[in-house]
Amino acid sequence: MKHRKKIMAGILAAAVLAAALTACNTGEGGTKVVFTTGFGRDEVFRIGGESCSKAELMVYLANTQNQYEEVYGSQVWEIERDGVTLEENVKETVLAKLAQIKTMCLLAAEKGVELDQGEEEKIVQAAEKYFGSLSETEQRALEVDLETIENLYREYALAQKVYQEIIRDINPEISDDEARTITVQHILIRTSKTDSQGNTAAYSQEEKQAAYEEISQIRQMALAEGQDFAELASRYSQDSTITYSFGKGEMEEAFETAAFGLETGEISQIVESSSGYHIIKCLSTFDREETDANKLKIVEERRREAFGQEYDAFVETLARSLNEKLWDEITLIHDEEVITSDFFEVYAEYFPE
Repeated sequence: MKHRKKIMAGILAAAVLAAALTACNTGEGGTKVVFTTGFGRDEVFRIGGESCSKAELMVYLANTQNQYEEVYGSQVWEIERDGVTLEENVKETVLAKLAQIKTMCLLAAEKGVELDQGEEEKIVQAAEKYFGSLSETEQRALEVDLETIENLYREYALAQKVYQEIIRDINPEISDDEARTITVQHILIRTSKTDSQGNTAAYSQEEKQAAYEEISQIRQMALAEGQDFAELASRYSQDSTITYSFGKGEMEEAFETAAFGLETGEISQIVESSSGYHIIKCLSTFDREETDANKLKIVEERRREAFGQEYDAFVETLARSLNEKLWDEITLIHDEEVITSDFFEVYAEYFPE
């Protein structure tokens, strides 16, 4: 179950990125989005010189559907939010993911990125394994053949390869200081109030002065020898969270500057942020485990930024068209004999990260 949840989290994260990257831009000079006729019978969409068939989309859709059902059960499709069903949401997610992959294949062609012979051989092997796992019922339901599976794996591999090409110059070495993560406790006295409708209003000068006097008194108590800061925080703080671990750039500047300037066990002066007045106690000036994790996060953020800049500039040059009639006809497959869910797992066997 944990393994399946990890897979679902990865799919959803990739889908969110895909949806963001393939979002329509209708501004002057932006991406051209065209809803038109003249499609082939099973052609779902076109983007630039690439085309997506119904069979290709159904492979992604059926695998995603069955992975959801393995984790959450078949009743999950009854969920609806803001008038949008989960089925509609998953369809849009799959459409966005395939549009991203097709676009990256076009980008690969422009950059001269190709698969080598060894990679092509792995694609053939992976396709044979996955296609061989499909029952005749599944093959008919997906309207898929071996050549389609090979093409899907080939495009997926090419998309990954061009991504690696774009991010290869990103320096993976992050210093301890840049990624340093500290752990603090704090006490907050707010300088604004929120009404029942969620509207926020700043305190008057008199109310703000009273808040400052209160935090000053609390600080004097915190400085007393033997005083338990966490106990004071649980008694007086107007923030439900007492302890924070964070790196640089993750908190409001005034709070962060004060926190990073403390030694272990030291208590800050009164710090004003947009939330109110704080006093901060440093529990740890350096957390090795958290710092190492933050290094990975910083590298990934830099890679996404580098990729996003090049991808966004490229995708704006492409015209896209959607076969609305066919798209509206496509639905999930509710058939107990259609259980395929390991399309991406088979790929990972031959192209491990």
